Amino acid sequence: MFDEPCSDRYEDDGVVISLGIKAQDTRTVLAKRIILHMREQLDSLERLLMREEDAASLEELALVLNQQQDLAPRPIASPIGSRVVEGVFDGQHMVGEDGKQYLVPPNYASKSKLVEGDLLRLVIAENGRFIFKQRGPIERERIMGVLIYNDQTDEWFVVADGRKFRVLAASATYFKAQPNDDAVVLVPSDNPSSWAALENVIRRQLSDMDA
Repeated sequence: MFDEPCSDRYEDDGVVISLGIKAQDTRTVLAKRIILHMREQLDSLERLLMREEDAASLEELALVLNQQQDLAPRPIASPIGSRVVEGVFDGQHMVGEDGKQYLVPPNYASKSKLVEGDLLRLVIAENGRFIFKQRGPIERERIMGVLIYNDQTDEWFVVADGRKFRVLAASATYFKAQPNDDAVVLVPSDNPSSWAALENVIRRQLSDMDA
């Protein structure tokens, strides 16, 4: 499992604002997690090779090899039969420690105000249900910008501080946003990002839009 974040942080309306895991730390934690899995499996293989080559040990060796395709870490099995995968949010998906992408429900990402680089945990139940949980928010900052909408691609963006960020359509729908509305978004404070979490929308008056 990922270690619990040890850095101090404070919350504003449930959102970590200025302290937390730095963006580069999320990649470091994920890389360490993968390396640990690889070492554990290599140790298992070494122990098996040191044992007498009876039928049981050879069968166990074959099982380990089949489970470790290209030495990729396998999802952690829970006592109740579900699987747990941990990874990093990329704006739409969780990039898991197993190298796979898992689509994060837009409504959950919008409600939780997930920021690109946040650590997530996914529990895959026996019935196939996906349950996501935020494990560690990265350090983030608030900035203000203007919403724009691309009607050809059905995509929403925020232009702020000379940069252009994508925002989830679910967030724009929740706030009943309109093009040219002012927006407050959350972005990683120490790393470039393509996505922003829409925190609030300030509706422009008709007089302002006509000006």
